[in-house]
Amino acid sequence: MDIRLPKRMDGHQPEVLMESRQITIIGANGAGKSRFCSALVDELGDKAYRISALKALFPSSPNPNPPAGSIEDTFNRMNNANPHLKNTADTEFDKLFYIMLNDEFRELMNFKAHKLMDEQMEFPKTKLDVTVKKWQEVFPKNKVLRENGKLMFATEGYEDKYPLIRLSDGEKSVLYYIGAVQYAMPDAAILVDDPETFIHSSIMRTLWNVLEQMRPDCTFIYNTHDVDFASSRIDNQCVWVKEFDPEAVAWDYEVMTTSRDLDTALLDLLGSRKPVLFIEGDDKHSIDSRLYPLIFPEYTVKPLGSCNKVIETVRSFNDLQNFHQLDSHGIVDRDRRSDEEVEYLRKKNILVPNVAEIENILMLEGVIRAVARHKRRNPDIVFPKIKKRIIVMFTKELKQQALQHVRHRVKRDVEKRIDMKFTSINALENHMVELVSEINPRGLYDQLCREFHTYEDNNDYASILKVYNQKLMLAESNVAVLCGFKSKDDYIRGVLNILKGNSDNADAIRQSIKACFGLEE
Repeated sequence: MDIRLPKRMDGHQPEVLMESRQITIIGANGAGKSRFCSALVDELGDKAYRISALKALFPSSPNPNPPAGSIEDTFNRMNNANPHLKNTADTEFDKLFYIMLNDEFRELMNFKAHKLMDEQMEFPKTKLDVTVKKWQEVFPKNKVLRENGKLMFATEGYEDKYPLIRLSDGEKSVLYYIGAVQYAMPDAAILVDDPETFIHSSIMRTLWNVLEQMRPDCTFIYNTHDVDFASSRIDNQCVWVKEFDPEAVAWDYEVMTTSRDLDTALLDLLGSRKPVLFIEGDDKHSIDSRLYPLIFPEYTVKPLGSCNKVIETVRSFNDLQNFHQLDSHGIVDRDRRSDEEVEYLRKKNILVPNVAEIENILMLEGVIRAVARHKRRNPDIVFPKIKKRIIVMFTKELKQQALQHVRHRVKRDVEKRIDMKFTSINALENHMVELVSEINPRGLYDQLCREFHTYEDNNDYASILKVYNQKLMLAESNVAVLCGFKSKDDYIRGVLNILKGNSDNADAIRQSIKACFGLEE
């Protein structure tokens, strides 16, 4: 189906999405997304079929002029045609089930009439049959029973039977959607408001894949906030609604044409008008995702996993800035990068701290002193003890740390040099033979050992944090106990809880961490 989009604010002709099967409507709160969908329904006319479990499960006032072909319109017509079977259902969900049961009754009566006339007829397969079958596929441990003209439900392993009313909102939503799409008119545009509401993420994709397969003649238009679901639609065209002009009844919108990987990240951010900060780690367990939103509240913080994904996404976002107008930056751990590598990344809008990794940020002198003050400990006693402990730890591992730095730099240099063009295998072999002497890993190792010994001799705590990669630092430094906590996890939570407030200590922590990135308050 070709879908003509609503009026544009810029005066250009509205876009027409050709032969659309799936369309996703997204946009920030207040951007006019709901009005956009309503205008789309008006444009579609008698081909529009709008459904929403959120509205269907709760009572609402009857619409005196329901859209033709809608569930309420079908219910009213069926009610008027059957004066002996009047129904006063007050939710769209109940009205849908009345329609299906009425159809079931009519089909069975028709079957009985043919049988009484000794006419051959296959046992009818009704929309209720399809709904029950598909629902049990979605919830395989649940069973639907028909007893005395009623639908009863049971769970595998339990003898208890319960009526429709006792189903959860999620179970009812799945029933509603399976039943509702069957009543859409042929070649309809089925507009689904908030398809993710009440439905667990584990069944979202499966459910809508099944529904789309049930109605291959229809176009499905999703008004959704679920990023993963939006990006899961294979034939999807995504419309980003940016702004609404109520006087002109027109919108600023874009049809997304970016790559699938970028779509997923971009969709997640279009609901925010703040600049974007991409970070390493995940959004549940990593320190990064819990710490950085408190340090950079002016940004929308988006965890992406690996450092390479952060670097690539920032590059892609900046290349597309004319499209989305989102100012984007990234943060990656310093790890064992050289000063030249760090400078290169910073020029590409990638922030790199002056410490080796995220754990080291929580070991900054300014952070430790602020936490100690918050816990009513003397920072002039606490910090020197922790500093001494870190220097001792670093000294014991100095050669191993230097070796790991050499390994990183050799790997980087080899990759860069092997990436050169060679005219023959002999040229490549000769180049490989010369690599060891050119890179000189032994000389680099000796140089790093001298530098690291200098940090040790000068008690240069800041420089040690810059090069020392040690995940056990928080636990083995005793920072938690010295600051008044029971464990390193309690210490981490303590830092985060301080940052959630507006105290002087919160300001001191935030300033110390921003300074670590070369930023000023």
